[in-house]
Parts: sequence; C-alpha cells; structure tokens
Amino acid sequence: MGKVIRADYQKIFLLPPALEDWVGPDHPARFIRDFVNSLDLDKLGFKIPEAYEGRPPYATDLLLRVWLYGYMRKIRHLRPLEEACRNDFGFIWLTGMNHPDHNTLWRFWVDNEKVFKMVYRQVLYVALKFELVGMVLHALDGTKIAVSLSKKKLWRRKELKKLLLELEVAVAEIMAETRRGLEGEITEEYHLSEEFSDSTARLDKIKEVLFELDRVERDYLHPVDKEARLMKSVNYSGMAYNAQAVVDDQSGLIVAEDVVNDEADNSQLVSMTSQAKDNLGAAPEETVADAGYYAPEQLAKAEEGNISVLVNLPSHVAGKQVEEQFGKGRFQYDERADKYLCPLGRELTFEGTKKASHGNYRLRSYRCHYWRDCPQRERCSSDKKGRKIERGEYEEAVERQRLKQADIGAREKLKKRKEVVELVFGQIKEHGEFRCWSLRGLAGVRAQWTMICTAFNLRKLYRQWLVGKVAFA
Repeated sequence: MGKVIRADYQKIFLLPPALEDWVGPDHPARFIRDFVNSLDLDKLGFKIPEAYEGRPPYATDLLLRVWLYGYMRKIRHLRPLEEACRNDFGFIWLTGMNHPDHNTLWRFWVDNEKVFKMVYRQVLYVALKFELVGMVLHALDGTKIAVSLSKKKLWRRKELKKLLLELEVAVAEIMAETRRGLEGEITEEYHLSEEFSDSTARLDKIKEVLFELDRVERDYLHPVDKEARLMKSVNYSGMAYNAQAVVDDQSGLIVAEDVVNDEADNSQLVSMTSQAKDNLGAAPEETVADAGYYAPEQLAKAEEGNISVLVNLPSHVAGKQVEEQFGKGRFQYDERADKYLCPLGRELTFEGTKKASHGNYRLRSYRCHYWRDCPQRERCSSDKKGRKIERGEYEEAVERQRLKQADIGAREKLKKRKEVVELVFGQIKEHGEFRCWSLRGLAGVRAQWTMICTAFNLRKLYRQWLVGKVAFA
C-alpha cells in the first residue's frame, strides 16, 4: 500500500528557489510580463513615477501587469486585486513578491486611464505583425451594460415641474402669513418657520436641477451619474451605457471599441468603422451591422471614407422592393424634373420638406394627385391624401445599399454577423462575468471597456503565444 501524500511544513531546501522558476514557461503571468516588457510605456503616455524622498513608488510596468493580469483572470475590483497580490501565485510571481495595496492600484488607474487605449492598440499591432487579423469581414454591434443606479432616484422633468408648482404655492402661503404677522394681524411675536427655510431651499434646488436638464436637453438625469442613460435590452431596462465593438471574423479579435451614452446605435457606424480602419491601417473588404445602425447620412459618409459596409435595412426601407408592385423601389425618380413616376406612369410632384426623425438632414416629400381615379389606389396606399414618397438628401446611398444587398453573397455576410460579434459579447458577459460597470461617468466606463477588450484580445493572443505563433521582442 502506497504512502498518503501530506504537507511537510518542516521541509528545508538546500538551495533557495529562484523566483524565475516559480511559474512554468507556459503560464499566462509570464505571457503578460513579456507583453508589458515589450512596451515603451513612457512613449505611450504613461505617468512614470519619480521618487526623491520617502517610500519608493511602485514601477509603472509592475502595476500595469497587475491590472492586465487581473482583467484576464476576471479580477477587476481593487480589494480583490490587492488580495490576489498577496495570495495568488501568479500575481505573487508577477509582482516579484511585492504587494501593492488598493490605494496604489487606484492611483495608477486614475493617473493612466486615458492611455489604456494605447495598450489596446499595441495588442492589435502584435496581432497584425503576426498576420492574425483578417481583412475580409468585420462585424459591428453594441450591447447595453448596466450601471448600478436606482431608477427611483432619477430627476424627471415632469415630476420636478409638478413639485415646483406645489412648493411655489406653499411658499406663497407662508409669505402671505408672514405679511399678516408683520402688519399686526397676528399679535404674538412672529418668526419665520423652519418649514419656510426648508421649502425655499428645495425650491432653489429644483430650479437648479431643471436648469441643468435644459442645459443638456434631457427630460431626466441621475444625480449620481449624470452621463448614464435609461436603456432597454432583451433582459434589462434601467440606467446603462452602450458599449460598441467591431470584431474580426478570422481571429475573433476586437479591432475597435468604444462606449457611448446614446440609447440607439444609428450614429455610430462611421465612427466605429473609421476607428477600426485607423487601428489596422486599412479597411476590411466588408463590415456588416444590424438595422440599428441604419442612417442614410452614415451610409453616405462611409462611402466617402472608402469604407464598404452592409447594414441591414429596416423593414420600412427595405420592404419587398422586388416583389411588391408598388414598393418604393418600383417608383422611378426623375432628377431633372424633380419628380417620381409610379409603376403606372403617373407623377408624384414635390410637396415640401421636413426634418428627418433620425439624423441631421431633411426629407423632401412627393405626393400623387391622381389617386382619386387610380384603379390601383387600394394596393398602392391607404393614405387619404394619396401616395407619398419621401426622399432624403442621401437617398442615392440608400439605393446603392439596396442594390448591394440584392446579391446572395452580401446577404450571406449579413447572416454571419451574429456569430461573429454577438458571440464576443456573450463571452464577455457570461464567461467573463461582466454585466455591470464598476465605475461612474462616461470617461470611467470607457477606460473600463478598453481594459475589458484588451484582456479579451490578450486571451486570444495567449493561445497563439503558447503554440509559438506570437513572440515579443
């Protein structure tokens, strides 16, 4: 019968073990050390500490290693990160048996959060150097990530105006009572009540909040995080930010990332695809996005920037343009005469302009005036004033997008979008256990999302590093 293995706490080593030998050659902590050692932190813009007196500061590269390794290990909060530096073997080796506390880690974050994006880009440069990034198909999408704020504490314009009216009435009654006291109607000595002071203070506060709502042109704000917005997703409705990502189909790497507080995605197409182009030095053959990114102005600007995109068209835009006899695609526009011709050859003449519901541009309206005696009016339109066609100043770009999506290959690329980018969001939220921001404000959550995406890409590179496809100078 073999011996049972037990811990021998009296064991003595003839030679002290070398720190370098504490982790194996394939340990992820060693990968992080090699990556950070390859960076010129001063050139990237990191704050390099200088010690003239007192306790020596922790080195910038040491603290950056801790944060990157922490995000790779799903340890993103200060005190758990501090504890890991004392108890987790990978962190102990990575810090050289030093133990930065949570205050030190936080000061490093605050001092350098604006340059985390440079580290993110360095990861992409490594991937490009070893030809891991495909330039064929990219997919763009956004996901709502919650902020731990209660909706009950929102400043809402409608409720504040109602409360303002009630307080103004209450203050007016107190002032009337005060005047009667001063005129002798109340004989006993009269003092302003605490209720008056409290009411006037609340009145001033409400006016201040309403002024702030007017300044930012919003109907609500949260006092704790004024940049967070009410957003809805499949499983969530509350205060959140909108995290954006462009993902490469070949490698699964996130090649562009950002966070916005826009509730919708339709103004993000150009900014995100342009960022991907800047990060990689060139645009891919195609970038696909869902209907949430549809905006005629954005399609036109993407064309101007030589960025090829495929954006799922909303049903009211795409419709069944080929199958429907009276779909918008069947109406021909005569640019010279500035009019439309319906499939029956009748004219739709210019009626007027209006502002588009989404985007900073105007729509021109064209109306049919022959509908009363038209034999197909019931099939064409239910509008009591006759069929109307709206044409934006970017209609040509929309039409080119329609024609582009008529190709079977283009439709197959659009179908592939989900498995490319939504898979990444699922991995970050489910496997990565990231469902709520731990920071406040747009700048803070942007830095955190950059670190999330950097860690995601580093995990991808780590697998390539293990098999020798990636190496650091």
